[in-house]
Amino acid sequence: YTALYHCLISPNIYQDVDGKFRSTDLKIHQSDHMTNYTVFSLWDTYRAFNPLMTIIQPKRVNDWVNTFLTQYRYGGMTPVWELSANEAHTMIGHHSVSVIADAFQKGIRDFDASYALESMEDYDESNRVGLPAYRKKGYLDKSDIPASVSRTLEYSYDDWCIAAMAKMLGK
Repeated sequence: YTALYHCLISPNIYQDVDGKFRSTDLKIHQSDHMTNYTVFSLWDTYRAFNPLMTIIQPKRVNDWVNTFLTQYRYGGMTPVWELSANEAHTMIGHHSVSVIADAFQKGIRDFDASYALESMEDYDESNRVGLPAYRKKGYLDKSDIPASVSRTLEYSYDDWCIAAMAKMLGK
């Protein structure tokens, strides 16, 4: 019971009762269709916590995906490690893509799936954190970036998630 309680502590609601929230552009926005959340430590959670939540808290997961897409709309990327509308860039990989793909595959779909795929591809095709070398060679080595093996594994998994999402959308 204690472990389940801990699972329900975060992510946290990050909006006022009137639906106003600060997004990753640090401006105030209004939401009428979702609850905005914060504290996405996705490298720590995408393997077990997020899949569990698709089963026991699908409404929250849908709101999380919509929060990711809002962060993409206003901040230019879905989260890697977001805290209080600030992207910390402290984790490797881009595991919001796995959360989105898993949610969609499990029938959690009250979000714009085409826009979600766009957000996934946009990060993957960017010049962030070793991605140009990764795309060029298909892997990263120690001359490219620290934690090259771990980053290669994480990016490879993220690529698979993007491909799975594209396939589910018939693309």
